[in-house]
Amino acid sequence: MPRHPDAPVIVGNRWDALDGVAPASLPRVSVIVAHYDQPVQLARTLRALADQDYPRELLEIVVADDGSPGEVAVPDGVVLVRQADDGFRLAAVRNLGVRASTGEVLCFLDADTAPEPGYVRALTRLPALHPDAVTVGRRRHAEFSENEESVRGDGGITLADAVTGRELPEPAWLADAYARSRNLLDADDRSYRYVIGAVMACGRALFDEVGGFDETFRSYGGEDWEWAYRMWTAGAVLAHIPEAVAWHDGPEWADRRGSEQARANAQTLTLARSIPVPGSAPRALRTTAPDLVVRLRGAHPEAAVFVAVDASLLAFPTARIVLDAGVVPPWEDPRVVPAGAEPDARVVWDLPRPVVVTDPEWIRALVTGLGAGEVGTVELVDGAGNDLGILRSRRAERRAVRRGDAAGFRTVTAEAVGIHLLRSDPDVEAWVGGWGGAERFS
Repeated sequence: MPRHPDAPVIVGNRWDALDGVAPASLPRVSVIVAHYDQPVQLARTLRALADQDYPRELLEIVVADDGSPGEVAVPDGVVLVRQADDGFRLAAVRNLGVRASTGEVLCFLDADTAPEPGYVRALTRLPALHPDAVTVGRRRHAEFSENEESVRGDGGITLADAVTGRELPEPAWLADAYARSRNLLDADDRSYRYVIGAVMACGRALFDEVGGFDETFRSYGGEDWEWAYRMWTAGAVLAHIPEAVAWHDGPEWADRRGSEQARANAQTLTLARSIPVPGSAPRALRTTAPDLVVRLRGAHPEAAVFVAVDASLLAFPTARIVLDAGVVPPWEDPRVVPAGAEPDARVVWDLPRPVVVTDPEWIRALVTGLGAGEVGTVELVDGAGNDLGILRSRRAERRAVRRGDAAGFRTVTAEAVGIHLLRSDPDVEAWVGGWGGAERFS
C-alpha cells in the first residue's frame, strides 16, 4: 500500500485546509473518456480537451471505447483502447482506460460531456496536492448544435457559443446536496451519491489501492456510486469543485426515460447488497459487508461470552461478532465468526473484555456517525475509567496506514452510556428473561 507521510494533513474531510493552495509542480494527468457510438459528442469533447489551459505535455487523453460498431476516430496523440461489445460495460471500459494510461492523477469524463477550458486544472488541483482527494466537478446540461463547425471548432465557435441559448436545468437534487454539504465539506457516509462518474478525478495510487470500478455492473448507473463508497471508506477526501464545469449533451437521464423508477429500483437493489450504511442498506436483511464488527479478544467464561454476544446482536442485529481462535461460539449463528474470517466492516469495536449493552441508543448514534466528521477513533470508558474497548472507523484506519500516523483523524475518549463491563458469572436467566438491572450482569 502506498505511503504518503509528507502529504499535507487533512483532518476528516476538511479539504478547505488547502483552500487557495496551488501545487508546487503540476502532475501528469490522464483523462479517461468513456465512449460508445457517439462520434459527434466524442469529437466535441476531444476538441474541448485540446482547448484546456493545462500544460499539453502533462495532459494525456485516453478514449476507452465500449465496443462501438465500426471505426472510432481520434486525433493524433490521443490514445484509443477498445473492448468487445458485450453489453453495457462502463465500469470495465473505465478500468481499461486507466490501465492504458500513465498519469499520476486520473480524470474521468464521458464522451457526451465537454469540459470548459479550465476544467482539468480546477478538478485536479486537490488530487495534485493530496493523494486521498476525490473531486467531482459541476455537470451542466445543454442542447448542442450538431453543425460541423461547432464539432470541429474550425469556424471559431467556442464551447460557450455552442451552448448559448440552449442551456437546460441542472438536476435540483444534486445542486441542493452540494449546497447543504458546502460542496461536500460536510460529507458523510451517504455522500457517495453525489460523486458523478462523468465528471470526477482522483489520484492513481488510491484508485489502484481500492481496486478500480466493479466490473460486475453491467447496466446503466451505480458503478460510480459503489466505487465512490469504497473510496470513502478507504479514507478518501470528497470535494465538489463547482468551477470545474463540463457540459452534458442533453438532460439528465432522469428527465428523459419513462422507466426511470424501474432503473432507480434496480440501482438501489444492487447497491444495497454492498453498502451497509443506514439509508442505503436494507432495514433488516444482512448485507455482504456489515456496518459493524464487534471483536471480542481473549477467552472468557461461557456465560459472559453468551450475554456479551447476545447483547451486541440485540443492539446491532446486522453486525458480525468475531471471537478469538479457540473460543467456542455461545450459539450457532452465522453472524458469529472466528478470528481470521471477519469481513471488512465500516466500523470495528475492539473489546478486551465482555460488555453488556443495556441501552443501545447512545452507541448506535456513535457508530452511525463515526468517521463522517473529524473523529475516527473513540476510546470508550465507564464512569470508573474502566476500558470498554475502542471504536475505530475504516476510514481512519486506512488513512493512518497510508500516512504512517494517525494525523488524518482525531481520537477522543468518551464515557459510555448504557454499556457495562460484565462480571465473570452474570445472571443469564435474568438476561434472557429481561428482568433486573445492570447490577445482575456487571
